[in-house]
Amino acid sequence: MESPVANEPNLPRYLALTGSTASGKTAAALAIAQRWPVEIISVDSALVYSGMDIGTAKPTVIELAAVPHHLINIRDPLNAYSAAEFAADARRLITDISARGKLPLLVGGTMLYFKALRDGLDDMPRADPAIREAIALEAAQQGWPALHAELAQLDPVTAARLNPADSQRISRALEVYRSSGKPLSSFHATKSGAANANLTSSASQNHVRIGNPSWLLSLEPQNRLWLHQRIAQRFDAMLAGGFLDEVKALRKRGDLYPDLPAMRCVGYRQAWEALDGLWPMAELRDKGIFATRQLAKRQLTWLRSMPERQIVACDGPDAMDQVLTLAQHFIDSPL
Repeated sequence: MESPVANEPNLPRYLALTGSTASGKTAAALAIAQRWPVEIISVDSALVYSGMDIGTAKPTVIELAAVPHHLINIRDPLNAYSAAEFAADARRLITDISARGKLPLLVGGTMLYFKALRDGLDDMPRADPAIREAIALEAAQQGWPALHAELAQLDPVTAARLNPADSQRISRALEVYRSSGKPLSSFHATKSGAANANLTSSASQNHVRIGNPSWLLSLEPQNRLWLHQRIAQRFDAMLAGGFLDEVKALRKRGDLYPDLPAMRCVGYRQAWEALDGLWPMAELRDKGIFATRQLAKRQLTWLRSMPERQIVACDGPDAMDQVLTLAQHFIDSPL
């Protein structure tokens, strides 16, 4: 069982920047870093892995050198990194960065990491290989849509946010239910508390809440087509930049396998399956783009459950100006 992670009230002030994949988080973070003394803490479950640069859209060497970055390239792909570990690392880094007289800037789109830091995590059952193997066997016989339908009966909240073909998350949700007798959504339920009780719906309308210990700026598109085009352009750039060769190099190591969390990252999973011959390589682009769209959809669903966020229309002509203005409000606000 993972130990609960304490929530954030005793932390120094920090600024957080999130949004869906391909929403422009890196560019916005660097713009903030050019104006104020910050250090960036990555909130991304893929960027923690070394040797996975192209498919994760990892900041370039130049971008990493422009401002101190943390929690990037800290794990080998063979070794998993949990939300509980992130929360502990992030709390330590926020304290250390603040002590250096700089502003901690958390940047990324792994929403469970944000939740682990802000709300804490309840005890959750560890992986059970026997149960997971049984679920995989059922999926081979019945198909993942059938198991998704079963999940909808056991945990409708979780099932509602999962695609019927999302084998990884359906499997984990069923595994949690079968090992604990409780739905996964019950572990992810936001903890109540004074901090959450003070949140109002006005926060979702970009209301500036003075004196808050932390702010969450969220890059969200008004036009979903804009985001889809960005996703396609970025995936094409990854393919042109040698993404498939990157995956081939990971496979050649011989110690990695497709069920590892690192290899289940969007894009890597599809490339691995194509190299295994599960479907034609010509379909890699379409499958990778579709999977990335599904990731963006899940991220935006998470964001709607975070009413404290300050929304910036990332497809608007003045998106960067809005980010900088909101950051200025936060920095100028009293403690």
